[in-house]
Amino acid sequence: MMNNKTFILVGILLALAIGIVAVFFASGDPDGLESTALVVSGQKDLTGQAPEEGDPEVIGTGSFSYDSPMPDYSLGEDMGLSGGIVAIIAGIFITLLVVMGASYILRVSKEGT
Repeated sequence: MMNNKTFILVGILLALAIGIVAVFFASGDPDGLESTALVVSGQKDLTGQAPEEGDPEVIGTGSFSYDSPMPDYSLGEDMGLSGGIVAIIAGIFITLLVVMGASYILRVSKEGT
């Protein structure tokens, strides 16, 4: 039987392995949320093409943009795949810290009541 530390270590190693391998299979196309935002802002239609002027199916107007600390799970075009690997490793550890912090808060609040 595994103790908690071994279980967490194995989980981290599995997440890192999956994350690093996933970089090589990632698509450059927008995901569902990005695609929906592009359709709503009128930058693309449901077929994936940019709409033509006067197209009655355009829902919104304007442009869609956002800033992300690690856009498309990378650290920029200059770093290439290595930037994607670093971004995924950082994301895994940030997620780990958030989950551990939440579990600590829940444990402390449960012990206090």
